[in-house]
Amino acid sequence: MPLNDIAIRAAKPGPKPVKLSDERGLFLLVQPSGGKLWRLKYRIAGKEKKLSLGRYPDVSLKDARESGAEARKLIAAGVDPSEKKRLDRLGATLKAATSFKAVADEYIDKSEREGRAAVTIGKARWLLSLLEPALGSRPVDEISPVELLAALKKVEARGHLETARRMRSFASRVFRYAVSTARASADPAAALRGALVAPMATHHAAILNAKGVGALLRAIDGYDGQPMTQLALKLAPHVFVRPGELRQAEWSEIDLDKGVWKIAASKMKMRQPHMVPLSRQAIEIFRAAKALTGRHRYVFASLYPGDRPMSENTINAALRRLGYSGDEMTAHGFRAMASTLLNESGKWNPDAIERALAHKASDGVRGAYHRGAHWAERVAMAQWWSDYLDELRTA
Repeated sequence: MPLNDIAIRAAKPGPKPVKLSDERGLFLLVQPSGGKLWRLKYRIAGKEKKLSLGRYPDVSLKDARESGAEARKLIAAGVDPSEKKRLDRLGATLKAATSFKAVADEYIDKSEREGRAAVTIGKARWLLSLLEPALGSRPVDEISPVELLAALKKVEARGHLETARRMRSFASRVFRYAVSTARASADPAAALRGALVAPMATHHAAILNAKGVGALLRAIDGYDGQPMTQLALKLAPHVFVRPGELRQAEWSEIDLDKGVWKIAASKMKMRQPHMVPLSRQAIEIFRAAKALTGRHRYVFASLYPGDRPMSENTINAALRRLGYSGDEMTAHGFRAMASTLLNESGKWNPDAIERALAHKASDGVRGAYHRGAHWAERVAMAQWWSDYLDELRTA
């Protein structure tokens, strides 16, 4: 006799599983634990098998009968419903493993293991978070250029032109990684070159004249904020490294006795190790910092809890506090300041200045040669530059 909902609800568990038959091989298995499970008994290729159809009441009697009917159609066509269910489940697992987010996460993890800078990894995760709502769950090999473009255009429409450009570039790297690992056949982002509005090139604001530099140095001397922020401001013009390299400086990298700061390749934009010769003035600033943060990993450690470098916005915020707007001076502007005035002095080989700025030579052989060729000149230049800054400060 076919089952009904009243009989199913009234069924009580016993010490052993109880089988309640419905029709055409469908039955409900009442477990000793109280669970009620739908099963379909069938034969295929002369072999008796059972198919799980779900749990009551999540799967109603009506739903179980419909699922049983669908399974019987497969059996009639020579398809084993249990095997199809297994393959479908496997396919879903593989599909999840090849989603854009899964591949992107794998690519980012790979980049991290290869020693990419923490700030680079952070930006990659941020770009993924922007792409994830539209593409995250999509199979990486099914995403079309049109679909990707729609996601990028939404960001572009909000006026974030540079962000949209970077999203396309990041997506392209993920797709190329998917191709190289045999999970995609093409990079749809490559077809979108030129499809987005190109952002206007912007330059980091900097003070490039001697009189303005002197005024800035005097303003830094009068900074009344956190002592470590003032020390970072004081050091920046002497060493003119990138802001991220400055704030992530570690005591283990700095030899004050030899006057050398060795920055690991993983922290450098060009992924090449960089050595900074330290002038007497720079060493004095480092010694003042050591009295405050010498027990920490980072020279310019965050105040609380002290185990992280200062925020990437700290120096720019300090410059604003001193009255310099973003159109006048930035943390990155100390590099342009040094490059301009050192070149204008006419005292130093341009290659030595470029090496001091850790710019990558376009000629790899020439770049390898010049890494060592100008060290003595760079040491002399570092001291001259610091002395010159002192002159401008007191002019």
